[in-house]
Amino acid sequence: MSVTQLQPNMEHWQERVDLAAAFRWTARLDMHEGVSNHFSLSINEDGSRFLMNPNQVHFSRIRASDMIVVDANDPETLQGPNAPDPTAWGLHGGMHRHCAHARCAMHIHSIHATVLACLQDKVLPPLDQNAAMFYGRQVVDDSYGGLAFEEEGARCAQLFDDPKKFVMIMGNHGIMVIGDTVAQTFNRMYFFERACEVYVRALQTGQPLSILPDEIAAKTADEIESYPEQDIRHLAELKAILDSEGSDYAD
Repeated sequence: MSVTQLQPNMEHWQERVDLAAAFRWTARLDMHEGVSNHFSLSINEDGSRFLMNPNQVHFSRIRASDMIVVDANDPETLQGPNAPDPTAWGLHGGMHRHCAHARCAMHIHSIHATVLACLQDKVLPPLDQNAAMFYGRQVVDDSYGGLAFEEEGARCAQLFDDPKKFVMIMGNHGIMVIGDTVAQTFNRMYFFERACEVYVRALQTGQPLSILPDEIAAKTADEIESYPEQDIRHLAELKAILDSEGSDYAD
């Protein structure tokens, strides 16, 4: 029996396990930011209650049982043990309060995506197949206003008014990726960072870029979005690797 099949008496256990695996792998890929940044996952219909990582715990140590339950409509949530810091509350609370289709939200300051967020033109162009995955799926926040306390978080959330958009390039800050599940959201986050790395390295050559035509990029984005189970299998493989290593992520 795999570790992920051992389910303690705790609600939303499989969701907790999936989130913990995403945290661990984000750390392994060096896409974390010390003890900052947050992932969240809605656990009720309107998205106002959600799981989130405990305050200032390194991604490489987070376990399924560590996840805290946060209520976006109840500021008293911030008084509980390991409660999220005010910026986590502001950004993720705002996201789940104002954007019900954002069931899962992952915010990171990964290097290459943040480089993109610091350019004058912050939209990732369809330079390769991975980048084409995000054609017409990006929204840019060009109005950075400091730490994402409640007002700033609400402003960012309202930029996701188009359900087709699932990556926000947060100008001079980082990225926010949303999706229906942990697997889908992590897969999008992973491939966005990979595509940004290719783009940044291509820019560093100083050579002219060969950008895909719009019609090919749009076609590729649609094909990837409907590709069966890549996100599910991706996360399942990561959990299998963690299980084989004896990781305690699913504790």
